[in-house]
Amino acid sequence: MDFKTMYQFLRKLQKNNSKEWMDEHRSEYHSIRDNYIEWLNEMDIQLAAIDPDYTPTPGKKAINRINNNLMFHPNKPIYKDHFGAGLDQESKQGDFYIHLGVNESFIGGGYWHPSSKLLKSIRAAIDYNGEDLKQIVNKKSFKNRFGDMIVDNPLKTAPKGYSQNHEHIDLLRRRSFAVSCPLTEKEVIASNFKEYVVTIYKEMLPFRRYLNQAVTV
Repeated sequence: MDFKTMYQFLRKLQKNNSKEWMDEHRSEYHSIRDNYIEWLNEMDIQLAAIDPDYTPTPGKKAINRINNNLMFHPNKPIYKDHFGAGLDQESKQGDFYIHLGVNESFIGGGYWHPSSKLLKSIRAAIDYNGEDLKQIVNKKSFKNRFGDMIVDNPLKTAPKGYSQNHEHIDLLRRRSFAVSCPLTEKEVIASNFKEYVVTIYKEMLPFRRYLNQAVTV
């Protein structure tokens, strides 16, 4: 996969974000998209080989549409400035997300804005063994890779059914449980990027397993 060509295309698209321009460069877009799908297929096989709980996710299923949803976000440009894809996709929530864009590139995972049902299950797991989650996110190598969990407008008080004095109240107040690892363009276009993605996947795996188990119990 020639990621340098992908970035060059996205920069041109960002400057010429219109259907007319895209129509003129449709073959270029499809060539890059097809190559990225093939790269995702290779990653899919590689990740499945190291994780027995991995959910096979072909590249065509993993990749997101490049069109913005203008029905809900009418002020956004017609096209996104990135290629997004979710591997290990049991559902749209909780996948291993790869975001490669002009302004931002990163790999993320966990549950971002989970449904109330899933959030309730995660909180129940924290109530039961929140110390396990804290041990995972406070591990030195995890901290070095991802920092802290992404902050997403936590509750000001304890969620219903839990005490303000709960030992894990800092976790229970969260509305999202997700982490991300920023990527530089240099890292993405490097020859060892695939191996780097595997390294990130392995480091994130205990975190994602905890949450996936929480929402399935």
